[in-house]
Amino acid sequence: MKYRFLLAITVVTTVIASFYFLTLGSINITFKEVIELAFSEENNPLKVILFNIRFPRIITSILIGMMLAGSGTITQTVFRNSLADPYIIGISSSATFGAVLAYILNFSESTYGIFGFICSLITSIIIFKISNFTSNTNVSNLLIIGIAISALLGAFTSFAIYFIGEDSFKIIMWTMGYLGYSSWEKIAILLLPLIFSSFYFYIKRFELDLLLCSEEEAFAMGIDTKKLKLKLLVISSLIVGFSVAFTGMIGFVGIIIPHIVRLLVKNSNRKVIPLAMLLGGLFLLISDTIARIIIEPTEVPIGVITAFLGAPFFLFLAFKRRKV
Repeated sequence: MKYRFLLAITVVTTVIASFYFLTLGSINITFKEVIELAFSEENNPLKVILFNIRFPRIITSILIGMMLAGSGTITQTVFRNSLADPYIIGISSSATFGAVLAYILNFSESTYGIFGFICSLITSIIIFKISNFTSNTNVSNLLIIGIAISALLGAFTSFAIYFIGEDSFKIIMWTMGYLGYSSWEKIAILLLPLIFSSFYFYIKRFELDLLLCSEEEAFAMGIDTKKLKLKLLVISSLIVGFSVAFTGMIGFVGIIIPHIVRLLVKNSNRKVIPLAMLLGGLFLLISDTIARIIIEPTEVPIGVITAFLGAPFFLFLAFKRRKV
């Protein structure tokens, strides 16, 4: 009952917030004007702002939030650690590097997600392989690996920014997260990996629960844990690659949201995955709106807002684990 109530509240809040946030911006639009513009056949500037800029951006923020929260939930389950996250362990950095590489090679924007996916997939496999060589996949190992990979790929990205020179503004925005380039075409592209990954994660929910219990128990139930983990990391890398390619590095969503959801409901992926993805969409929607309006008419990169909100929570988790 509590779970269904949380789902309903999250969905209703997201819908209401989406319509309300449509009215906010450097040019405020009333609800009455929104309704009139929706049914108007006249293509005036306000209608362009509303349906070609704000509405796609709101939808994109929800989709990206769902993707990052879903990826974070799966990554934490695979490594059996609540502090594992695509941003923390370096997968997001590799996806950014892939998008930057595609930009340097002068490929079209439609290939950024492909390059980001390939790089993040390679990083995921490296982390997975290294973790298997350790006797215990703890957070220290993950952080060491993630910091090393992030530093290395971050150096390449910094060199690319220096090499490109004055035209590197777009890359700089990627490194801080930015949803200002949202469009209906990009939403159509993002929907494909989101729908596919959501479906795959949900059908694997019971196997994921067994992974949380123990690998021995999962193996006893006839599950090839190594293949399952590898497949999960591949799909997780897919959605991180596409999200980073289109919106840049947005940290902390994948670590905060799944952890909050696990505090609210039982640690069952049947409940955690859907609620985490919906809550992730709402969280990023609110964060992006704050980024848009906090110092109008200038925008703050969304990665800055999520870091302001996420860093204190991350420190809270760290101190809480220290006391345990």
